[in-house]
Amino acid sequence: MLALAGGACLVRGATEPDVRLKVDPINLEIGPKKFVKTLAYNGQVPGPLLRFPVGKTITVEVTNNTADMELLHWHGFHIPPEVDGAHEEGTPHIPAHGTQSYTFTIDPAGTRWYHSHNMAGRNFQKGPYTGQFGMFIVDPRENPAAYDLDIPILLHDWQPFLGNDDVEYKLYSINGKMLGSGEPIRVKPGQRALLRLLNASATLTHRLALPGHRFRVIALDGNTVPVPKDVPSVDLAPGERVDAIVEMNTPGVWVLGETNPEMRNGGMGIVLEYADRKGDPRWLPPQDFPWDYTIFGGSETAPAPDGKFPMEIKEHGQHHWTINGKSWPQADKLMVQNGKRYRMLFDNQSALAHPLHLHRHTFEITRYLGKTTSGLLKDVVVVPAWKQVEIDVIADHPGLSLFHCHQQFHMDMGLMTLMVYAG
Repeated sequence: MLALAGGACLVRGATEPDVRLKVDPINLEIGPKKFVKTLAYNGQVPGPLLRFPVGKTITVEVTNNTADMELLHWHGFHIPPEVDGAHEEGTPHIPAHGTQSYTFTIDPAGTRWYHSHNMAGRNFQKGPYTGQFGMFIVDPRENPAAYDLDIPILLHDWQPFLGNDDVEYKLYSINGKMLGSGEPIRVKPGQRALLRLLNASATLTHRLALPGHRFRVIALDGNTVPVPKDVPSVDLAPGERVDAIVEMNTPGVWVLGETNPEMRNGGMGIVLEYADRKGDPRWLPPQDFPWDYTIFGGSETAPAPDGKFPMEIKEHGQHHWTINGKSWPQADKLMVQNGKRYRMLFDNQSALAHPLHLHRHTFEITRYLGKTTSGLLKDVVVVPAWKQVEIDVIADHPGLSLFHCHQQFHMDMGLMTLMVYAG
């Protein structure tokens, strides 16, 4: 056993694992006579649902049954860089036809997930474009929420190709199946369902609605919001999660799906069926609603930071992304000191939105599109086209921490750097 920082261990055959994951090529049937060749964990898409209490130390054994190196990232966890799953931080690759095990203590509680962190570049058969993703629920020590059903909803896109401006797709799925192909969500009148919504797309943002129902948003990226709100639809960029309570008070057979009809008709939906109700599932477009993080937040002004990182995001030539004029690996590092508070000021000088993700840390949105907000804790934040967003992060997890756009093609084309602790 090789001891690592922060209580993590890279284990080589020393501990009986709590979880075994195997990466294998599969031929996945996402719909009738609709097959996609992909990579998956344990032969299934999504991968196994993992669920453990916060504070538990676990060992995960990963066997890579492919001819290429792999990486597995534990998204949203506060764990040491050696086990986080980013090669840039120092996590070793899982060798081709090899096995590697990692031990770490689970923190924080909430809806987390795991996925391949392989760079893909222009090879859309690698990394997050594949079926290598799964949900990881970390149960809190106390759970004040009251609900009858706990339902994971994982979104993904298939058969990617490079369009004129960005990556496009031919097929879509929820929980590994196209609309109408998998088992429906079965509910009873009066039940309260917790929907754990996760966008496991490599590049696309999705908007979901459920006709006749509203989403009471209680958490973003697994973190409880200060002000829960009822909304008619939910937006999720790549990597984002939304926990929402839905009151089952409109009996029928409905489509929970993407509001974009092309994507919904291409498979991005799942049937929700009340007991004793039959017939074709119904879809009705939701009311117009501008998704805005700040409606779930407070209005307090954040304390003055110890340091600031202005970051201007631009596209220099087609598909070449920069931070302050530099692309990875030349992009300037974000140098921090342990225990201090830093403000990242994002200025998106481009026509495309960017879902920005910081590994191993949770940050607070302090200003969003000109609005002051507080208490919104996330690990992915969307910076819309031509807009500005500010976040604060407390540097309290020493070690290298990857910062990148969670739109995979933007990340692969340069939108990435490292946060580095001094000393």
